[in-house]
Amino acid sequence: MAFPGRRMLDDGLGRPSYDGGQDLFALVTGAGGFLGQYIAEQLLARGDRVRSFSRGTYSQLDELGIETVTGDLRDADAVARACECIDVVFHCAGVAGIWGSWDHFYGINTLGTHNVVAGCLKHSARRLVYTSSPSVTFDGSDQRGIDESAPYPTRWLCHYSHTKALGERHVLESNGRDGLLTCSLRPHLIWGPRDLHLIPRLLERARSGRLRRIGQGTNLVDMVYVENAALAHLQAADALNRQSPVCGRAYFISQGEPVNCWDWINEILALAGIPPIEKSLSLKTAWRIGTAMETVYRVLGKQSEPRMTRFLAAQLATSHYFDITRAREDFNYSPMISTLEGMRRLAASLAE
Repeated sequence: MAFPGRRMLDDGLGRPSYDGGQDLFALVTGAGGFLGQYIAEQLLARGDRVRSFSRGTYSQLDELGIETVTGDLRDADAVARACECIDVVFHCAGVAGIWGSWDHFYGINTLGTHNVVAGCLKHSARRLVYTSSPSVTFDGSDQRGIDESAPYPTRWLCHYSHTKALGERHVLESNGRDGLLTCSLRPHLIWGPRDLHLIPRLLERARSGRLRRIGQGTNLVDMVYVENAALAHLQAADALNRQSPVCGRAYFISQGEPVNCWDWINEILALAGIPPIEKSLSLKTAWRIGTAMETVYRVLGKQSEPRMTRFLAAQLATSHYFDITRAREDFNYSPMISTLEGMRRLAASLAE
């Protein structure tokens, strides 16, 4: 595969490097997805070149003039080809969800991330920003104002958080290897216009009468508007240099102001003209239901997602908000779009 127009330099370590300058070339894995497309758009808006790596093609990326390389993260050769001539990689692609086989999650989220790191090293991409999740530190209990010193848990409630943690660990341990600089971002509950997962699923459950408040309804959670999450990725990438504290670190990303989980959910429902949630379950009851459903689904080999799992019950009933001081100090992250403005934009998108 040939990519014209790149000027070769020496990176000071005896290895070739591609000159970014005013022609930064970025690879966004999963650019056709929710967060990935916003990252790609912000890169384009400031004059950078963008390539996408994903399993399929997307008309919206074609319209933006983004080059697309198709392939599977589990295919090391395909990932390596996508990394050719790239200056910085934003690794957003992965498989989300709370149910599925270990092999599926591990193959994409963990081994796929190993392939991205290998591709960066093979083709001298100097910087790698990994999109992780705060769930990599979640063990089912409350997380109130924790920072990045919180360890990975000793027990895991779903394969998603476990395999994302393994991927994150590999990315951070790869920092400094052959000149590659890496960091990991942990945005929490990304929301906003064009979301095809969190908000639509929430609305669908509410409309069908299957949405229940879990717990006492007093738990506080962090979340982040999608454009703020995307901006944090660009800021972190720009800050990656050999003297930067960003190198080899993980960062929580949020709006910086936790909200009551169920008040916020009811606000979203109101934007769609749906009445607030009235029915509720205790965390103990939801946990028992989740345990039973997981057992049944596992025995029957069902691939569809259970309506309740232990992970979902704990996420909906506990507080989980984070100290983002490190991101503020290390790469000047600050939410540019307020929660109020984000909700206004979400309302407009739901009305379309």
